[in-house]
This record gives sequence, C-alpha cells and structure tokens, in this order.
Amino acid sequence: MRLLVIGGDGYLGWPQAMYFSRRGYEVAVVDNFLHRKLDERGGTESLIPIFPLDVRIKAWKEVSGAEIEAFIGDVTDFEFVSEVLRSFRPDAIVHYGEQPSAPFSMIDRDHAVFTQMNNIVGTLNLLFAMKEHCPECHLVKLGTMGEYGTPNIDIEEGFIEIIHNGRKDVLPYPKQPGSFYHLSKVHDSHNIMFACRNWGLRATDLNQGIVYGVETDETALDERLATRFDYDGIWGTVLNRFCVQAVIEHPLTVYGKGGQTRGFLDIRDTMRCVELAVCNPPAPGEYRVFNQFTEQFTVRQLAELVKNAAQKKGFAVEIVQTEDPRVEAQTHYYNAKHTRLIDLGLRPHYLSDVLLESILDKLSRYRHRVKKETIPPLVDWRSTRNPAGYKPVTLPLSFDNKAR
Repeated sequence: MRLLVIGGDGYLGWPQAMYFSRRGYEVAVVDNFLHRKLDERGGTESLIPIFPLDVRIKAWKEVSGAEIEAFIGDVTDFEFVSEVLRSFRPDAIVHYGEQPSAPFSMIDRDHAVFTQMNNIVGTLNLLFAMKEHCPECHLVKLGTMGEYGTPNIDIEEGFIEIIHNGRKDVLPYPKQPGSFYHLSKVHDSHNIMFACRNWGLRATDLNQGIVYGVETDETALDERLATRFDYDGIWGTVLNRFCVQAVIEHPLTVYGKGGQTRGFLDIRDTMRCVELAVCNPPAPGEYRVFNQFTEQFTVRQLAELVKNAAQKKGFAVEIVQTEDPRVEAQTHYYNAKHTRLIDLGLRPHYLSDVLLESILDKLSRYRHRVKKETIPPLVDWRSTRNPAGYKPVTLPLSFDNKAR
C-alpha cells in the first residue's frame, strides 16, 4: 500500500511515517517546515533536539533499510498538492499537516486568520486534489476532541440521534470549540463530510485527545530519529509542561481550579489508531468519526500524578494554582465515548507511574535546554493584542525548498 503522511516532519507525522515504513508500506511525507519556522520566529524550540528531515530520512534508511520519500512544499499551494498526488498516487493519506496550537491561534487577529487559512485551505486543496487524481484514496484526517467542547451531556463519536417534534434523525454532534484553532478543525470536518457526500470520497476523522510520550519503537532506534517535544506556553501540552517543570523543580502550574477534564493517549496508541483506520477503510462516500483517546483526567489529577512520579525520582515538586488564561469551564461534566477503535483492536497503553518516570528520566537529560521564559502562558483568550515577541504571520510564509 502506498501511504502519504502530510506533516511528516512533525511530532506525530515523523514517527507515523517510520511506523508504516517499518511495516512494509511505501511511504512518502509532505512538509513545509512550518513548525520549525514558527519556532524561529517565536523563540521556542523542542526540548529534545530534532534533526533535519533529510538527516532523519537518511538515518532511517541506515537503521531499517527502508526508504521514505519526501515532498517539500505547502498544502495551501494547490498546484503543489496536485502534483504530489498525481505523481505518488497514494492509497491512503494521513493528514497531520496543520497549525496545531490553540494558544497560537488566539494571539491576535493575524494569528487567528493565519491558522484558519492555513488549516482550512490546505485541507480543501487536498480534497479537490483527491477528487481529481485519486478519488478511491482514503483520507485519515487528524481532528481533535476540542471540537466538541464540554457539553453537559455525553459526547458521542461524531454523530448523535435526535428526536425533535416527533421526528428522528442522526445528525453531526453539536460543536462548541474553544479557540480559533479548534474552530478550524470544525470547519475541516464539515468540508470533509461534504466532499464525501458530494463526490463519493471516503474519510476517517480522528478526533484525538491530548497525546503524551517521547518515544515510539522507531524513534528509540537512533537519536537522529527522535521526534519533537514541546513544553512552552504556545506549543506545549499540559502534561508536557508539568513534566518539564518537575525536572527543573519548578512548581507545577495548574490553571484555575484544575477541574478541566480532557481525553489523553500515549503516542504509541496514536500510531496504532491510525493504522487501524487505514487497514479498515470506510466505503466510498462514507465519512466516519472515531474519538481517539484512552483515558480522561482533570488537570489537577495530572499534576498529582506527575508530582508523585517526580518525587520518586528525587525531584522537589509542589503544585500551585495560577490564573487561567483561557475562557473555559473550571469544572464540568465530561463523558466522551471512545469505543470504535477499541472494537477494531486497539489495546491501549495507560498512563502509569512507570511511564511517567521514564519520561522524566528522558527529559532530565535535556533540562539544560529548558527556556524557562517560554513556559508561562503569554496568550490571554480575553485579549486581541499580540504579546511581545511574536512576529505577525501572513500566508504564504517563505521557506527554503530543502529538507531542513
């Protein structure tokens, strides 16, 4: 099977490309190094050093004997996307290639507009190119559980049965996204569903929870194969932030009351979930949604788990509450269904003290690289003003046409 990974230089895209390559797929990646460029502009960087894409690909060939092809370009350029699909002819496309940060999208108008143009236009271009060049291809698109928000009812997997005035229908689950980034994902979902219904395309929308973990079986083979680890106030996730704060013995900063509840999963389970989706494609014209997470935690629960694991490793750790920069419910009902991937064969890895301790051990090797000034939340959801240090962004960004 020929498989195309869009965003193949990223945190999930790079290990996903190796994961499929190791299992005999013909793999190609697409990337324009957006995250690397925005790191340069904003003064952030991965805690774990990541090698240029061309070095990674060469190292993968040395380690595994398998090849990964690279197409360097921007999916907001329709001619580029068309040429990639026309030349590679994928059987399945794994689409990770979007601006992934809610805080980035809330910096100011420029960043909100950039996020929505980059994400929505890129996905629209992909849909049109699929229709023209590979209409039988299966699109596996990374969505987010953040599309749903935190409703006071159970969250279903994409669709909900509604009875209204005596009539019944199955409709898309109502969306209450919490940022312009999450809104871009909602628009993606609507566009993909329309393309499936209108053109007979097939797609799986993976509404993913928050991913944690620093290694997969493939990244562990050679340090040149490492994937990125973000911890700062723009790109980092809450668990990443807590782990980095723990290894530098900085108080773990819980935003607000800490009752915010979300779904989480191990990076190794992300790799497997995508494989299960690829190996079990929908029918032509079918748009389906899987909720992709394995456990639910509150922010406070995560802080306690990290504190306990860090203390076992000898780190002095405390938890403090700080003002929440986001506009969100501090405590809320949250019960999201996530059975469809389990039914397909997912056997989850669960967050444990042993796993957290191994993450802390890994991060300890790089704590000298921590930029403490980037950890606090610089972006206020209630403001439309750009915090100091973030340069305006516009499409298209200029990139060197080489594997950085």
